[in-house]
Amino acid sequence: MSRVAAPDVPPQHQTFLAFDFGLKRTGVAVGNRLLRTATPQPTIRAEGKVRLQEALARIRQWQPDALVVGVPFHPDGASHDNTARARRFARQLHAASGLAVHEVDERYSTVEAEAGGARDADAGAACVILEQFLRSLK
Repeated sequence: MSRVAAPDVPPQHQTFLAFDFGLKRTGVAVGNRLLRTATPQPTIRAEGKVRLQEALARIRQWQPDALVVGVPFHPDGASHDNTARARRFARQLHAASGLAVHEVDERYSTVEAEAGGARDADAGAACVILEQFLRSLK
């Protein structure tokens, strides 16, 4: 299960767009602070600059107040190559959109999404990540 420290998020930030970063597929979900739920969106099936362009198109579409990016770790909490890649993606999103980006430990989010019956495991994992984040808000 993903773990999230209670982030200090301004109360005016109500709508969030989350990304479950992957090298070939990036899951997407949208949710809001009031309901503390997330809705899966079509997965981005692209790499590199195209992935970033697709993510920015989703940001323009949904106009969220802030973004959430799942950052993967090994089960023992150690970083690996995709940890750095997801963090770089988060920095790119911030630089290109100007929005705050909150990182969430996304260990086991795909397993949780699949166990919950998600039809698209990537979008389902983005929902798990976003709902964990939303539940952590004050």
